[in-house]
Amino acid sequence: MLAKTLPTFLLASPEPALLAAIEPVLLAAGAQVEIVLSAHAALASLIARNTPSLALLDTNLPGMEIGQLLAAARAGTSGKGFPIVLISDCVTEEWKDRLAEGVIDDLLPRAVETSYWQFRIDQVLRNHRLTCELEMLREATTLNAQLDRLTGLYNREAILAMLFRETDRVQRMNGSLCLILLDIDDFGHWNSRLGADVCDDLLCQVAGRIARLLRSYDLLGRPGMDELLLVLPGCSNLNTLMLAERLRQEVFSVPFRTGGESIRLSACFGLASSQGRSPVVVLREAEQALHWAKAAGPESIQCFGDSHRSSRAAVTFLSPTSGDELLAW
Repeated sequence: MLAKTLPTFLLASPEPALLAAIEPVLLAAGAQVEIVLSAHAALASLIARNTPSLALLDTNLPGMEIGQLLAAARAGTSGKGFPIVLISDCVTEEWKDRLAEGVIDDLLPRAVETSYWQFRIDQVLRNHRLTCELEMLREATTLNAQLDRLTGLYNREAILAMLFRETDRVQRMNGSLCLILLDIDDFGHWNSRLGADVCDDLLCQVAGRIARLLRSYDLLGRPGMDELLLVLPGCSNLNTLMLAERLRQEVFSVPFRTGGESIRLSACFGLASSQGRSPVVVLREAEQALHWAKAAGPESIQCFGDSHRSSRAAVTFLSPTSGDELLAW
């Protein structure tokens, strides 16, 4: 059984009497205590890889103004991830402002009873923990609002917003950006034949297979019932076409198993290239290319601006000796 790791509290002060008074309080709280005597040593601890769980900083630390120390610590940690308590001779308006701004979490007069130290430290740690929990809930709520409840992919609003942001980024960097809009062939037929629950499972399986073929920075969303949109930064027209071919072969040629059945799906693909233009225009071109592909028949791939030439090739079924009885439309 692994030993429990104790939190580390940083206590920074040049005054032996203050250190002797506060250190036992911190140890009683179940923490390891790191004591430093200067502002530069405190800064090194604050921006170290293993930051403290709590920092108590004496405003009389030598070597650096306390305001400069706080600014340097904030810059070095990309924002404060632990509570900071200042120990001061008096409570000034400046420190009240820093407290209101969230730069520090508490401000304690130097001459207070030991029991009061324990109370205030417990309060600071509890407030910090609640703040972190609320932030995690807020981030989870924001993320859930962006996701399609069925597949876990980005929903229509989220994927379009990301498309706009990604277009801005590649325009600034003079990069490339391509889209693949795919539509599962005759999905309404499967819905009426197999039922909504089975088709929901099929959509999730399709999304999972596609996601495994994408790079970490590619984006995948579900803008429509049986439509999926791939946003591909840094992808050329040729590579996008090759990916569409790979999706057709590796995602759709292998039957899906659900509800005790082995089901063979197919899809059509519309491709478009940004070329630094408005994402609205590019998305409209992908939709037009998908329309041409669907008109050409199942399993077609159409690139916008390619004179309606569709790329279509038969996808191989599993052999009769594989033991699979395929449902096909």
